[in-house]
Amino acid sequence: MPKLPRVTGKRLGKVLEKLGFSFTSQTGSHAVYRHADGRVAVVPMHSGEEIGPGLLLKIIKKDLGMQREDFEKLI
Repeated sequence: MPKLPRVTGKRLGKVLEKLGFSFTSQTGSHAVYRHADGRVAVVPMHSGEEIGPGLLLKIIKKDLGMQREDFEKLI
């Protein structure tokens, strides 16, 4: 299976907004995005740093409820 794409927090936030999530709050460097159906995703917004593959996979599978192939098409 190919590696996950490297994504920054800012880029992931834009993808979440495409999926219908809206930015609700930020605590320190962690942004909270909520969907109308109740799903919540917390994204680290560390300037210029990419999100690690383990955390990105957790956000894709658990928070978004998507398959990684579907997520890669959105990037």
